[in-house]
Amino acid sequence: MMRRRTTLLASCTALALALGATACGGGPVAAGGGGKSLSGQTITVAGVWSGSEQKNFQKVLDAFTAKTGAKTQFVSTGDNVSTVVGSKIEGGNAPDVVMVPQVGVLQQFAKEGWLKPLSKTTEQSVDTNYASVWKKYGSVGDTLYGLYFKAAHKSTVWYSPDALAQAGVKPPTTYDAMLKAGHTVSDSGLAAFSVAGQDGWTLTDWFENIYLSQAGPEKYDALAAHQLKWTDPTVVEALTTLGKLFKDKQLMAGGQNGALNTDFPGSVEKVFGPKPEAGMVYEGDFVAGVAKDQFGKKIGQDANFFPFPAVDGGKAPVVSGGDAAVVLKDGKNQKAAMTFLEYLATPEAAAVWAGAGGFLSPNKKLDLASYSDDIARETAKSLVAAGDSVRFDMSDQAPAAFGGTKGAGEWKILQDFLRDPSDPKATAAELEKAAAKAYQG
Repeated sequence: MMRRRTTLLASCTALALALGATACGGGPVAAGGGGKSLSGQTITVAGVWSGSEQKNFQKVLDAFTAKTGAKTQFVSTGDNVSTVVGSKIEGGNAPDVVMVPQVGVLQQFAKEGWLKPLSKTTEQSVDTNYASVWKKYGSVGDTLYGLYFKAAHKSTVWYSPDALAQAGVKPPTTYDAMLKAGHTVSDSGLAAFSVAGQDGWTLTDWFENIYLSQAGPEKYDALAAHQLKWTDPTVVEALTTLGKLFKDKQLMAGGQNGALNTDFPGSVEKVFGPKPEAGMVYEGDFVAGVAKDQFGKKIGQDANFFPFPAVDGGKAPVVSGGDAAVVLKDGKNQKAAMTFLEYLATPEAAAVWAGAGGFLSPNKKLDLASYSDDIARETAKSLVAAGDSVRFDMSDQAPAAFGGTKGAGEWKILQDFLRDPSDPKATAAELEKAAAKAYQG
């Protein structure tokens, strides 16, 4: 039945694209033009995506071409978006649109004077179709520069149903219950968690989920803006909570040394690979793509998730990340670029990638039936239902020197904490020292 529903949806989407409608039976879409209105024009879109993500985004570009006649060209920037885009601007070869993966980078681009404010049509779509928090993260001051097209749900704990069933435990709803369940899993023969400590960004995500639930959204916002110092007692408390996991050798596959030598793909492999070493791995919804594409797991059967559990009586957190589309002032085809963003703001555009998989949209007008599987529908529903309580990845809001540099700042300090979690106060002091320097710079 699911396969037939997907086929019907795909047929409906194709018909909608041909007719310039949002969906079968839907009304016309003003955003994105119509009637091949951009024939003969070309836009260049730059972004970090490669592999399956680039392939699926190309389907969105192709749908835009079918709708408007505009040709598109995608340029992969690699991870260092700001350096690549800056060099292209200096060389007189600026892309028209950039998919920016971090709030901090979007703010940097705006302050450099590289960005065009988005059109009134796009802004109206954002006001109507998105929770207001997404407009906040796409704006600098009162000006909207970025449209969040693709989102990540970073409050999901993925597990092997067989491992939990063998241990006789069910998905927990509190952090302490999760650690208790982890001990039961460990007693049954597997480590509880696979932790990707070789990648510092995964450790920031652990901290952010704990901090948001334990300290609350107002403190989270203040810390993200460095209006609250990292030496604040709430930070020490969150590090202490995280340390319960890090110092318990029974809970982590390979212990601390094993975690520090495991990267993100390796952490997924230790749960869903041919030789499982752990029952659970925490990370965002993109774990499903690795489990499915690399290890052939059926999502919802061989791999499933539960929401990151509430900490110390707080609310269950919803931490997100995402990619925002921006228009560069130095691009050669700004009119077509603006029309492209108007298209990306529609449910029609989001439905193209949702049907292909590996995608979540913050657009609340996107029909959940557009997603290709039940797990994607569940994570998307959770993201949209969180509304304005969603908080963007804190490290992605920080200057890159603190929140986004391998071997430095928050990444390195949390790796050091994983290696030795005995002194949360000292770790908090190191975090504050690094943050003060980066934010001042």
